[in-house]
Amino acid sequence: MEVYLAQPRGFCAGVVRAIEIVERALEKYGPPVYVRHEIVHNKYVVESLKAKGAVFVEELSEVPPKAVTVFSAHGVARSVEEEAAARDLPVLNATCPLVTKVHNQGKRYITRGRTLILIGHAGHPEVEGTMGQVPGPVLLVQSVEEAKALALPADTPVAYITQTTLSVDDTKGIIEALQAKFTDIQGPDIRDICYATQNRQSAVRDLSKLVDVILVVGAANSSNSNRLREIGTEAGVASYLIADGSELNPEWLKGARTVGLTAGASAPEVLVDDVIEALRRIGPVTVSVLPGREENIEFRLPAELAAS
Repeated sequence: MEVYLAQPRGFCAGVVRAIEIVERALEKYGPPVYVRHEIVHNKYVVESLKAKGAVFVEELSEVPPKAVTVFSAHGVARSVEEEAAARDLPVLNATCPLVTKVHNQGKRYITRGRTLILIGHAGHPEVEGTMGQVPGPVLLVQSVEEAKALALPADTPVAYITQTTLSVDDTKGIIEALQAKFTDIQGPDIRDICYATQNRQSAVRDLSKLVDVILVVGAANSSNSNRLREIGTEAGVASYLIADGSELNPEWLKGARTVGLTAGASAPEVLVDDVIEALRRIGPVTVSVLPGREENIEFRLPAELAAS
C-alpha cells in the first residue's frame, strides 16, 4: 500500500505557540496552571498537558484565587478578560494572533458605524470569543442562504469578518452573496484569512487527485479537521476522520492501493505516525511526502515567558 502524506499537515504556528505557552508557564510557575477551555481541540495534546500539571476548566469560577490562568488559542470574550482582571488572576493569553487580528478588524468596523457580520459556525469557541470582543451587535452568518436572508436594507453600511478556521474557499460563496445583497460593504483582504487553514485544505485537494482513501487525523470537535474530511469527500474520495491509529477500520481500505494521510492544525505529528503504524499492521506500506507549501511562520510568546 502506498501512503502519501499531505504537506503541510498538522500543527500551525498558533497551535505551537499556545502549547508552548502552557508548557513554559508550568516550567516557570510550577503546576498547577489553569487553562480555560481546551488549549486546542485535540485530546492527546490536552491529556499530555494534564500529565504535566495543567488543569482544564470551562469557567473562570473554577480557577482558585491568584492561580496562573491561560486563555486558549480560540480567544475569549471581553467579559472573560474583565472577570479575570476583577479577580486579579495572572493571565497568559494564548489566543492565536490571527484570531486577535480578526477581533481588531471587527472593532474597527463597529467604530466606523458599520453593521458587523461574522461568517462562522455557531457555538464554536472562536466565534463566541469574537462576538464577545466586539463592542456592538454581531450578525452570525453560516451559509449563503443565511446571507441572502439577512433582514437589512440593501444600502445598510455593513462589514464582514470570518472565523479563522474557515478558508478562502469556505467563505467565498457567502462573501459573494453579501456583496450582491449590499451596496456599501467592506471586509478584510482574503489574504488575511488564516494561511494554515487554506494551505491544509489546498494540500487535501492535491492529495485527492492521487489516492483511493483519505485519512484525516484530528479530533471530532476540531472544526478545521472536519472540514479537511469534508473536502476529501467533496472531491469524490472516501474520507475518514480519526483521532489516532486505534480508530483505523481495515474495512475502509478494502481495494485501496493508495492512501492519503493528513492532519488538522491541532493534531500532533506523533498521531500521524501512530496511524502509519496501524496501516503497517494491516500490510506492507511505503510512505512518501507530497510537495507542498513550506510554512515558516512563528508567533512570539507573551513577554512574561519569552525570556524564561
